[in-house]
Amino acid sequence: MQISNNVYDINQMLYFERQKGRKIGFVPTMGALHDGHLSLIREALNENDTVVSSIFVNPTQFNNINDLINYPRMPETDLAMLNDAGCQYVFLPETNEIYQPGESLLDIDFGYLEKTMEGYFRPGHFKGVATVVDKLFRIISPSKAYFGEKDFQQLAIIWRMVQIMKHTVEIIGCPTLRESDGLALSSRNLLLNKGQRMEAPLIYKAINDAGKLIQKGELLSEVKKWVTEMLNASMFLKVQYFEIVHPESLINIADDEKIIEARGCIAVLTEGPRLIDNVAYHF
Repeated sequence: MQISNNVYDINQMLYFERQKGRKIGFVPTMGALHDGHLSLIREALNENDTVVSSIFVNPTQFNNINDLINYPRMPETDLAMLNDAGCQYVFLPETNEIYQPGESLLDIDFGYLEKTMEGYFRPGHFKGVATVVDKLFRIISPSKAYFGEKDFQQLAIIWRMVQIMKHTVEIIGCPTLRESDGLALSSRNLLLNKGQRMEAPLIYKAINDAGKLIQKGELLSEVKKWVTEMLNASMFLKVQYFEIVHPESLINIADDEKIIEARGCIAVLTEGPRLIDNVAYHF
């Protein structure tokens, strides 16, 4: 596995891969890797000749400076995991390799996609995400790029950014991996204390059970109220939002709409990390 810290070197490395006509799969990460990230590497290896991953904690997508400071960083462990998974190239830049002083974020209006849920509670977050992903795509020039569905709204933003910026990369969304108790794998799980970790699996149980209630004919408004009250009754969890939305537009589904498919999307606060999750509903 070859590691590069700067744009020139990674371009040189990948130039020869492209000259040989090899398809490049790309898995961008912010590090603190877990098996969810490694599942993306495995999928990329199955579908491409060469796999590149990046490790970069992107400062422009944090609207809370403490969240940026506390984000777990363990590059040596990450590199060992990527090597064992079969990743061939890793791009590990410093911030000044990606951003110039005073540089503006990507000027794209994502409309409703960036105004609801995560966009509402984390203003500016998706501008930062879109900016860094656009930059990474221009540096790596992958054939395909792989993202986990746990960050479902982020995936929708990236799909839209690719259309607007006319990138030729194919975006692949991959299923959320979970612990045996249902908790979605996340780098932020490392920051949970014992009590928070014990109650965190209630999040998946609640939104999964919500789908069963909808299937039985319960009104969406009542289902959302039930999920919120159930989780808020716990000692360590507080619901910031739970929405049931159209999968493509992310617009909330009304009680009187006929539902074929939907996404239940949730954000939960703890006294430590903020946790997000989502599930697909099919009726």
